[in-house]
Amino acid sequence: MAYPEGVRESVSATLARLARCAGVSRRWVESKVDALPSDCLLCRGRARAGRLCPDCLAEVSATMRDGRRRCAICALSLEGLDTCPDCAAMPPSFDRVLAAFDYEFPGDLLIHQLKETRRFTCARVLSGILAQRIHVDPAGLPHHTILVPVPASRASVRKRGFNPAAEVARSLAWRLGLACRPALLRRVREGVRQASLSRGERIRNARGLYECTGRVDGYDIAVVDDVLTTGSTAHGIARAFKDSGAASVSVLVLARTRHHFSS
Repeated sequence: MAYPEGVRESVSATLARLARCAGVSRRWVESKVDALPSDCLLCRGRARAGRLCPDCLAEVSATMRDGRRRCAICALSLEGLDTCPDCAAMPPSFDRVLAAFDYEFPGDLLIHQLKETRRFTCARVLSGILAQRIHVDPAGLPHHTILVPVPASRASVRKRGFNPAAEVARSLAWRLGLACRPALLRRVREGVRQASLSRGERIRNARGLYECTGRVDGYDIAVVDDVLTTGSTAHGIARAFKDSGAASVSVLVLARTRHHFSS
């Protein structure tokens, strides 16, 4: 019998409290949660621990394994394109992008469930898919990389009650054994919601939107976000970190959109 998601999450929270009282590791808690049967988050078939069934997992992550040509820096799919239009329009300050999948069905449904319906199980599932993508990448991440989630706007936090990027970053940091330091980056002003802007407007809106709160001389930084569209937000954040001494800035996203031809 599969437990409903709410029940599964209640069991997980109970196990976590028991673990703290007994001095048991989080890995022990995770092993117990992983043993719980549940429905697949997408097809409602048989799965474990509120995750995806093997078929849905393969379908979500297929776009990054199908051999399509991509930009080596921003991970944009270059089908039908000679060069990367995003990097040509704005040479990025970040060094590279690692994305779990392209922003298309069915992976986009998981992001929607996390952001709009507050199904926090999706953060755990999505971070697992992204972690696997990082593990199989030939270059991977430098040792001792610091993960930093993109700060959400006040309006977004009021609407959702949480920052999706921060939820994913915390889970991803645990999976990769890396530090997560949200306080290293802050949003200077509210700005305009990026989703409502054209490509050019996104680039202009992102200028000076974020700042590093201290020096990061010699550190490797990985900025964590949910979706990369034009790369304007990642570019502005990477510029801020490199101005503060970062040795490298990678961008880790759940999904990479296709190229948008609007100006």
